[in-house]
Amino acid sequence: MPTPARVLRRAAALFACAATLTACGLLPGTKDADRPDVERSTLRIGVLPVVDVAPLKLAINQKLFEKSGLSVQLVTLSSEAEGIKQLDTTLDITWASHVNLFRAVADGTQLQLQGEAYQAGVNTMALVTTDANYDGPAKLSSPRIAVNSETDVGALTTKAVLDTAGVEKQRIGLRVMPFEQMMDAMKAKDVDAAWMTEPFITRAQKDLGARIVTDTAIGPTKDFPMSGYASSKKFADANPKALALFRDVLRDAQQAATNDKLSVQDALTGYVDVDQQTAALVSVGTFPLSLNQVRLQRVADMMDTEDVLPGRLDVQALLPPGTTN
Repeated sequence: MPTPARVLRRAAALFACAATLTACGLLPGTKDADRPDVERSTLRIGVLPVVDVAPLKLAINQKLFEKSGLSVQLVTLSSEAEGIKQLDTTLDITWASHVNLFRAVADGTQLQLQGEAYQAGVNTMALVTTDANYDGPAKLSSPRIAVNSETDVGALTTKAVLDTAGVEKQRIGLRVMPFEQMMDAMKAKDVDAAWMTEPFITRAQKDLGARIVTDTAIGPTKDFPMSGYASSKKFADANPKALALFRDVLRDAQQAATNDKLSVQDALTGYVDVDQQTAALVSVGTFPLSLNQVRLQRVADMMDTEDVLPGRLDVQALLPPGTTN
């Protein structure tokens, strides 16, 4: 049975969401005549079970897309690469880290960005350890760090933060493994620390008594843009009105999530393998309200500096026409 505190939390979340949606004109009562004429009314969107997509989940739960005239189907993916590959076949839009999206563009995939999903906040991505002696980023000269990929945001930000702390990049030993295996790797002393995002950080702290060696969203990576949504350029050219409407609803959902992060934590239990107690402790970052060329160029430029890209990528070329902020 829900506790009184739980009931109050849910009531507050619903009130905040309702207030936001009323201001945006998306509650029942929106006139059909006011709905824009779009090329297609159904969008299939690839997602993974991550905090980043919580506003999208809330938008589905609150029927925001439906009230705007769009039918959105969420497709759970096994990987970001799978989502990018399925564009123009089984997916219209996919979620992925900006790093993976930019790598795909560099490899020749023609994409258009449709929204920013998530921006790192305090302790939303971090190096986590069970080693009591590893008490600072410069403590080990040759740390063994578990990451989910050698070419994604984890490796990129880990190298940047440790390098700033004085650890030579070539001495950082990256061990690639899924997030789910990182706690076992730390317990077995196979790695000194693991780069994690939420809710894995909170789970490691709760279940293993793990500590944060360093936030990896500090210094050169402070407020780092982590992920976003993209379609193929071909689909974007054929469906500009439908995608503009998607961005409008996404913005309202991101705003609602920003106004009430308790609703984000509550939503996690519906699609992430996490219990309510852990979800309530999860650190939540920022949900950007628009595509920002300057912010995103920062990611591409860091990738260029770290030789993750073959050359400098102009992010402006990936934005929808008329998107300038």
